[in-house]
Amino acid sequence: MARTLRGLEEVSAREIEERGLGTVERLRHREVWFSSEDPGPRVLGLRTVDDVFLLAATLDGIGHTKAELDRFAAPARTAPWRDLLNLRGRCGGPSSPTRIDVVASFLGKRNFNRYDIEDAVGREASDVLGLPYRSRREGRPPEDGEPFPIRVTLEGPEAALAVRLTGRPMHRRAYKRESVPGTLHPPLAAAMARLAGVGDLAPGARVLDPTCGTGTILIEARHLAPGLHLVGTDADPDALRGAAANSADAAEEDAPIAYALADAGRLPLADGTVDRVVGNPPWGLQVEPHGSLARHPKRYFGEVQRVLRRDGGRAVLLLHDPDTHLPLAESVGLRVRDSLTVSLFGTHPSVVALER
Repeated sequence: MARTLRGLEEVSAREIEERGLGTVERLRHREVWFSSEDPGPRVLGLRTVDDVFLLAATLDGIGHTKAELDRFAAPARTAPWRDLLNLRGRCGGPSSPTRIDVVASFLGKRNFNRYDIEDAVGREASDVLGLPYRSRREGRPPEDGEPFPIRVTLEGPEAALAVRLTGRPMHRRAYKRESVPGTLHPPLAAAMARLAGVGDLAPGARVLDPTCGTGTILIEARHLAPGLHLVGTDADPDALRGAAANSADAAEEDAPIAYALADAGRLPLADGTVDRVVGNPPWGLQVEPHGSLARHPKRYFGEVQRVLRRDGGRAVLLLHDPDTHLPLAESVGLRVRDSLTVSLFGTHPSVVALER
């Protein structure tokens, strides 16, 4: 079971099947359920998901009353925790935990809370595995040792119990040591690069992020195809220093990412020289626009249109106010090819694909 941002379920499902990692069985809210005959460490290479879990048990018919909590005890007690612990090790995850950690979430209103579910499951798993469990009612769990991370999700009447493959959440990329306000969630950056078709580009193709921040989109794009010419510009020199540091940490046997200090309304690139633009423009939600964008936001879209190749050029942008910004894009000759809405930390921006 893969956990995703809301809105990326189908994108993640396609990544799973295109990479031959399993067969998708169903989609739920922020979840992709898939089966694999021989799971292994390759599953940890998924880029558009927040985390991957091994499904331990399901139960159906869960109602809204507090008495329903008793129903979690039996599956928590009989789930094949030890078998899953061994399988977790085969998939590249830690296989020697020192404590039980449980996180629960559910949709809608119930007469119980997440801590009630966590305690019902955690106590049983603790007895089976002989590992200590501490309720999150008491605050964050201890940071020491190696957790056995159990996830419980409840959607409608159906609950799922699962074990996270990794000790550290997969969306917390090791390369992302430097950050700035408005930095992009890595799985969303990876999804945007996939939606832009970056993985289909030939070596030498140019991919641009005009407001690159600390480089997340370009670093994720580098994972999709070898030998790309990746270019990031930003008006904030501190962000560019962070991008260079993150890119160095993520460096592989590939050309380095080129960064330049520039106003996104005056890009230092010739007309029609960019195959893909992938970006998260700053429109004041977390980052205020600088330079010409502060006075003339239309210039952002004008520059995107100018630098894109006339034959097959495409842009994928994260827009927090598409009703305001898409008319600006269309006014300079960019056409909407596709759009999807995602949920991102309490906001609901749109990922919009544009072409000339």
